[in-house]
Amino acid sequence: MPMGLDDATRAWKRVFITGASGFMGAALAERYRAAGVEVRGVDLAPDPDAGVVAGDTTERGAWAKHVEGCDLVVHTAAIITMEGDADRMWRVNVLGTRNALDAAAAAGAKRFVHVSSIVTFGFDYPDGVDEHWPVRTNGAPYVDTKVNAEQVALQAHSAGEIPCTLVRPGDIYGPRSTPWTVLPAAAARAGLRILPPGMDGTINPVYIDNLLDGLILAAAEPAAVGQVITLSEGYGMSVQEFFENYARMAGNVGPERPAVELDAGTLGFLTKVGHYSIDKARRLLGYEPQVSFEEGMARTERWLRANNLI
Repeated sequence: MPMGLDDATRAWKRVFITGASGFMGAALAERYRAAGVEVRGVDLAPDPDAGVVAGDTTERGAWAKHVEGCDLVVHTAAIITMEGDADRMWRVNVLGTRNALDAAAAAGAKRFVHVSSIVTFGFDYPDGVDEHWPVRTNGAPYVDTKVNAEQVALQAHSAGEIPCTLVRPGDIYGPRSTPWTVLPAAAARAGLRILPPGMDGTINPVYIDNLLDGLILAAAEPAAVGQVITLSEGYGMSVQEFFENYARMAGNVGPERPAVELDAGTLGFLTKVGHYSIDKARRLLGYEPQVSFEEGMARTERWLRANNLI
């Protein structure tokens, strides 16, 4: 039987997080600290009060020594965008994963959790796709480098370097989420549509708190070792419907201005269809999203208003 969330949170004495000052990394660190777990991390800028040292995971630097004594390493550091320099994205997303694995193994960590993405399924997959479906590159640098990074982590696991668990988050929204909250809220505030009328796709939302529950459970559950696990809320919804929530918050009631300009990768991602199954997460982890979409959006709106972003 899967362990409960409280036991999973306290399963580790000391946790190390790459990308510790980012959206997901900082939220995860806050969760662990609240449970009395010591948290360390690395990010491009130091944050001594949070136990975060400055470092670049694309280089084997002094940051790796900070991992010593940590039981668990969670690798969140990545470039998360469909556009950008492909070589730089490979260095951060793929080489950075290899360096994080090396640091974790050298430090004697007991578990490595690699945060991947649902984009490893590509943009063409069956509705209700699960982890049994093969990954697929499609020329979008973010997609391809996340597929490559998964291979690096699974290779390290199969070679016996360190026990690994791979988590594929859905489309993460909530306070501090850049792609699914901050940017669409800014577009709504400017009266811009994300997609033109008549064009739509499927979003697979996961509120940040729900994702953290799943991540923490996956990190501690023995049955999750060597597994790839999708974490979303188990349903798909219209991209247009999702973004309309931000238009409502912004008070847009009249005709909106033309859509924002999107690169080919982003357009492909936003117009793909089909949802991802979370049956494996439910079975292995006892994972069940606790925050409803309505409540998640209400919390998101409060945060946006408190920060004058809507």
